[in-house]
Amino acid sequence: MTSSDLPVRATDITDPSIPWQRAGGALAMAGAMAFLATALALQFLRRDLDWQDATLSQYLLGPYGLGLRTLYCVLAGAIVLLAAGLYASLQASARSAAPTLLLCGGALALSGVAIGDSWLPAIDPDFHQWFHHACAISAFLLVTTGMVLQAWRFRFDAHWRRHFPLAMGWSLACYALLWIHAFWPPAGEGWVQKLLIAAIVGAMALGGHWLWRAASPARAMDDARR
Repeated sequence: MTSSDLPVRATDITDPSIPWQRAGGALAMAGAMAFLATALALQFLRRDLDWQDATLSQYLLGPYGLGLRTLYCVLAGAIVLLAAGLYASLQASARSAAPTLLLCGGALALSGVAIGDSWLPAIDPDFHQWFHHACAISAFLLVTTGMVLQAWRFRFDAHWRRHFPLAMGWSLACYALLWIHAFWPPAGEGWVQKLLIAAIVGAMALGGHWLWRAASPARAMDDARR
């Protein structure tokens, strides 16, 4: 009997990177879902704001603002975990630093929105307006562009290729909605921005779920048998 005839055992294919990738996927999924739940709850709790007209940024100040700002930072961390986990889980030939850097840059800008809104309004209101808009625009552009590029890289991986159609379609929809919201006046209302955010965060949750599934020991064994 040759070594190629021996049965595959879990101990023969253990990959030390799988536990942290699986944990990263779970944490990314949990962070995204917690953000969505909090943002949705605030639509009912903040009776002083009209949910159709008010952008989500307006909920960062006033009652419950600290909680939402905290969840902004949690979401930023989830994006970083997802970006790093996806990079590590892809085959070497499918990896690209571009989407990882874009997603991490978007996460940093998202943190800037939350942190800046914590202390800048009282110290320098004018600078706060500029800083908030610069960080918000950067977060949207970097994350949506990173989503499109990351979805494109799925094509070059044997396992992730099956997710390419949904990932690319969802990412392009977010990217298109971003520009429609920015340049088409009828779509400039707050509820459209919230829809865009929900679509982006929903994609993060789905990506975390995929990463969690891809990094499971059972999937690793299946890949080793192929």
